[in-house]
Amino acid sequence: MDSAEFNKLVEQAVDDLPQDFQDKLENIAITVENYPSPAVLRSLEERTGKHSLLGVYIGIPYNKRPAYHISGKLPDRIELYQKNIESICRTPQEIVEQIKETIIHEVGHYFGLSEDDLERLQDL
Repeated sequence: MDSAEFNKLVEQAVDDLPQDFQDKLENIAITVENYPSPAVLRSLEERTGKHSLLGVYIGIPYNKRPAYHISGKLPDRIELYQKNIESICRTPQEIVEQIKETIIHEVGHYFGLSEDDLERLQDL
């Protein structure tokens, strides 16, 4: 799948999210890369391989920001990794569902939830 088609699926996935989630994404850029960069892989607390990471939240979690948070840095962002997502999906609809799941997961990190917190929520 080419990047333009994948980006359209990302847009579709975001549009399909509940409005509450879409509202939280207003100040978060969503970008697509083929694979995570070495710098991203080094920055992760849990070691993961280049081909297994589906997405990552990059920024200052909401619950760790001071009330007066003003930053001269680039906006927070969620990076999605196209080739890794495609490798576990068989159809365009599966890709859309995986993109939604990954975005929701990364929005959880934006709110300061850990991997353990997110796993517990999935089990509810």
